[in-house]
Amino acid sequence: MLVKASIAGAIVTNTLFVLGASFLLGGLKHHVQEYNRVGARMQAGLLFLATIALLIPSAVSQADAARSTTFTHKLSVGLAVLLIAAYGLGMLFSLKTHPELFASAEHDQAGEAPWPIGLALATLAGVTVLVALVSEVFVESVQKAAEAFGMTPAFVGFIVVALVGGAAEMGSAFSGARKNRLDLSVGIALGSASQIALFVAPVLVLFSYAIGPTPMDLQFWPGAVVMILVATLTASLVTNSGRSAWFVGVLLLMVYLIFAMTLYLLPPRVQ
Repeated sequence: MLVKASIAGAIVTNTLFVLGASFLLGGLKHHVQEYNRVGARMQAGLLFLATIALLIPSAVSQADAARSTTFTHKLSVGLAVLLIAAYGLGMLFSLKTHPELFASAEHDQAGEAPWPIGLALATLAGVTVLVALVSEVFVESVQKAAEAFGMTPAFVGFIVVALVGGAAEMGSAFSGARKNRLDLSVGIALGSASQIALFVAPVLVLFSYAIGPTPMDLQFWPGAVVMILVATLTASLVTNSGRSAWFVGVLLLMVYLIFAMTLYLLPPRVQ
């Protein structure tokens, strides 16, 4: 339950909270901001594809209770392979065959010299290791503290762990928005969400057969699927124009707060 709640929470948190807060923080400093809507729409489309893959096992289970666990596991493995393939093809499309469609919007970046590629990669690798180590300890501590306060595993995984675990990328997204580099913020928010939905979750399903005590499937509880679907549709709606102001961020944050309040007061029940 906690693992699935963490996956669903990370998708919704990146799609609504990180994107909404970036729009809000950037809009408070800049009147109107622009970003590449092609990239945003592609990431939203990939998220919608992943939502369909998460919806099917739950829908089949609800429609036919006689379906066996074996069927659900086989379906989840097949869907996991399809999602990983879609993620790989999306990377090929954006980085190899049509990179010109995903160029960042032009902004004044005078005085910003790019780092040498070797230094940038070495710094990225070092920071990634440090963030992973700190996040592991931090998330475990926060998780135990939240449970000590009587919070349910669903709320802890969906809200608390997702917020604390994504603190590093949130900082980058918020900083980019304040510097009027909203392409970076949108890419971090929607890119992270689609990466979790199309790569991380399917890989966990496949790896669970080798390292897990029991196989993991893609059957999430209906409430989580609905929240992911609503978050995806909301992101698709607000990123369609390629322009943003602070109130757009408020709308996204309001949707996220509705989800958080619902989970805190009436957490969904795992089937």
